[in-house]
Amino acid sequence: MSIHDETEADTRAERIDPVLAAAGWGQNGSKVRREVICPGRIQAGGTRGRSLSADYVLIHKGQKLAVLEAKRAGISHRNGVGQAKDYATRLGSRFAYASNGLNWYQIDMGTGIEGDMSLPFPTPDELWDRTFTDHNDWRERFGAVEFETDGGKWELRYYQHKAITAALEALAKGDRRILLTLATGTGKTSIAFQIAWKLFQAKWNLSGEPTRRPRILFLADRNILADQAYNAFSAFPNDAITRIDPDTIRKNGGQPPKNASLFFTIFQTFMVDGGMTGEGAPVYTQYPPDFFDFIVIDECHRGGAKDESEWRRLLEYFEPAAQLGLTATPKRKHNADTYAYFGEPVYTYALRDGIEDGYLTPFKVRQMASTIDEYVYDGSDELVAGEIEAGEAFKEGDFNTRIIIEDRELSRVKEFMGQIDQRQKTLVFCATQDHAALVRDLINQVKDSKNPHYCHRVTADDGAVGEQHLRDFQDNDKTIPTILTTSQKLSTGVDARNIRHIVLMRPIRSMIEFKQIIGRGTRTYEGKDFFTIWDFVKAHENFNDPEWDGEPLDPEPPRGPIYPPVEPGEPGGVSDPDGPGPEEPPREKAIVKLSDGKARSIKYIATTTYWSPEGKPISAAEFLERLFGDLSGIVADEDQLRAVWSDPDNREHFLDQLSDRGYDADRLNDIRRLVDAPDSDLFDVLSYILFTNEPKTRHERADHVRSGGLAESDGDMREFLLAILAAYEDRGESELATKKLGTFLTARYGSVGESKAKLGGLDAVRRAFRTMQASLYSD
Repeated sequence: MSIHDETEADTRAERIDPVLAAAGWGQNGSKVRREVICPGRIQAGGTRGRSLSADYVLIHKGQKLAVLEAKRAGISHRNGVGQAKDYATRLGSRFAYASNGLNWYQIDMGTGIEGDMSLPFPTPDELWDRTFTDHNDWRERFGAVEFETDGGKWELRYYQHKAITAALEALAKGDRRILLTLATGTGKTSIAFQIAWKLFQAKWNLSGEPTRRPRILFLADRNILADQAYNAFSAFPNDAITRIDPDTIRKNGGQPPKNASLFFTIFQTFMVDGGMTGEGAPVYTQYPPDFFDFIVIDECHRGGAKDESEWRRLLEYFEPAAQLGLTATPKRKHNADTYAYFGEPVYTYALRDGIEDGYLTPFKVRQMASTIDEYVYDGSDELVAGEIEAGEAFKEGDFNTRIIIEDRELSRVKEFMGQIDQRQKTLVFCATQDHAALVRDLINQVKDSKNPHYCHRVTADDGAVGEQHLRDFQDNDKTIPTILTTSQKLSTGVDARNIRHIVLMRPIRSMIEFKQIIGRGTRTYEGKDFFTIWDFVKAHENFNDPEWDGEPLDPEPPRGPIYPPVEPGEPGGVSDPDGPGPEEPPREKAIVKLSDGKARSIKYIATTTYWSPEGKPISAAEFLERLFGDLSGIVADEDQLRAVWSDPDNREHFLDQLSDRGYDADRLNDIRRLVDAPDSDLFDVLSYILFTNEPKTRHERADHVRSGGLAESDGDMREFLLAILAAYEDRGESELATKKLGTFLTARYGSVGESKAKLGGLDAVRRAFRTMQASLYSD
């Protein structure tokens, strides 16, 4: 067989695989894997953007040392160099290779040295020694421990593997303050588990010698986070895990447990006194400072490293321990103390990375502006309670803290409830716990559902009942409750995968909080193409800050102790994470009932923000400008667009090109609406954007074909084509794809075979199908 007849699979099996086997790969613990790097961005209709897969990933001692991109023997091995570099960068591999089985190319991603290479291929140990020039016993010990994958039931994602190996490498080198920054929903708890698993099995501890198993503390600031972590560590032996909670401490006569390897608790429990009287020393002081070898601080940006906080004092008490901070928030002025304490992250995986890779769900922001976003009391409305001076003005931050206008809240509830699918799970963020109760009641008053449990409030005041509502909401098999209202409590720690809507009815204090709230919706779920943020409070402006991804300002000087939030039911704290926020003004809240005419005249204007591939917000006009530029790079003139669009196979390839540039079917449908052409063919929409041609409707195009474009077809063939035209008019140009032809034939004739007798064979059908489309787009 000539090399030009070889497929890539032939080249791999007959040329590349033997070379790797001869070098010892796939033997003695080394592994050769084909790895799916990412599934591709989630798009409309359950489709995905371009996925990425590496032909070969060479793994030794748990490290992905090299990537090899294969090409068939009949083309140049250099064709794989670009892919190999890209995949090696993503996977964190030191070496990248490209080969067609005849020639080999090597890139050292660390030094930048590259060029053709001669065989033999490096052995696993040789590649290990080239990657790690310094010998490190702990690196070797960690590498000897396999990841815990529950018998192969699940695999680490590439970024999780990079985060784990980066943290372990830091520990192996003796670092004691380590930070990992990964977007919400990317599996930080799973990462912490794998790190703990390696430390436990390798017997890493502060002595530096593998003489005993480590004592590891998982520290969270909310019970739900500690519970999720505790449950995620179930692969450890039962006697190795314990909870440090009030019940356990009471049962031990005020003494916290010490006979375990993994300990789970929350800050609030650790800082109360062992006797639960409020007068003794904090629980954590009952452990020697060097008791724990390794401490994981979950959501460490929420105060754990603030200079003057109780959290900081706790962490400094356990100064000898290696401490790993987990956060979802990039470095900003609001959390600069966190980065100053832990140092720069050893690995970062951003929200936009997760969305583009397809591991997180994309989102849209609906900006809801109304005629009552601000309010001036003029005396025409009824003052039900409190005092207001005539002419006094109120802005967004005043509502439901200084003034309550139930009509205003009702109008907002009606607005989003009238636009969402009321069967979809939704979170509503409110200004205070009282506001969350009001909004809950209003939602239940306007809902379509007859179930009295459709909407519930979950705040600190709701206690165990609220926790049960949250568990039911998180259960994807349950549809009730469908909507939860909250103030602060659910901004973090809600692992609910099927949230489709997030409604903002209170100001967002920072960009960090905004990203955390967005994280409530980014988890993926089957059939979930995107989620929507309904923004009544201009929170989307947080994304317009040009410093979002830049360096933070110097942190403001401390203003006294900053205490941690209090978990419901936990003693010993001084503030409530779900409370009303800043201290209320001493005067009574004003309650106003709008006059009937004013209540009925509240109007809303909704606009949609679009997101560029760089993860930045852009306006509709900027979105169209970007599309114009991208189209101009693909299409030279109107004749080329018409020629491409008239051929169904070329059209499909063209749409794939647009999709790769970020214009999936969902965004292209948005463009139809932006140019006010919802009933037009996408060809007309693009032609309008590029060449300012007036869009025709699909009905007009179909009528043109019916009136003279089917002259070459008659009888059954004509009737068949007319049926396709009707489907095109109704549902759009997707009905004209080549892959739809078999569906039409089966639907009309029962099977493709039966259609042959009626229409004269598949070749004749294909010709007529293409001729009709040429006529459809002829002008």
